Amino acid sequence: MGFEEEWASSKAAAARQPGATRLDGAYDGPFPPSGPGSDKDLTSSAARKNTAANDIETDFEPHTKTAGAWADEANGTAAKAFAGWATAAGLTKVQERWGKSVTALLGRLAAEKSALRGTAGYFQKNDIGVGNDFGLLRPSSLSQFSPPPHA
Repeated sequence: MGFEEEWASSKAAAARQPGATRLDGAYDGPFPPSGPGSDKDLTSSAARKNTAANDIETDFEPHTKTAGAWADEANGTAAKAFAGWATAAGLTKVQERWGKSVTALLGRLAAEKSALRGTAGYFQKNDIGVGNDFGLLRPSSLSQFSPPPHA
């Protein structure tokens, strides 16, 4: 069967079942398992979120600042070399935009770091709260009755 025939067949099948949903299975994406069971469990790891936040703080932010300063310095040197030329004005404008971009990227990294740490704490507090709620549950008043005899 060629593409055109397969496409026509697929469109005809969709027309016969306009409200149907087809599921091929659970998401089997690129993410590794992160908790008990399998990668299809709904889990959250505070440790992994904190590790990601620490990577941002100790790796991405410092390297972004270093790269931003290096490019800023190199561009400033080039602008001085072209002093009096239109190129110098263009390089100065590029340097201003670069500085704003680096500042925006650093702000974004800080926001992501904060969100990761906040989410990790939120999930921990939520899990503790749910656990406490289960601990507060009292047995049902029906539990005083014995179960029915089995025949």
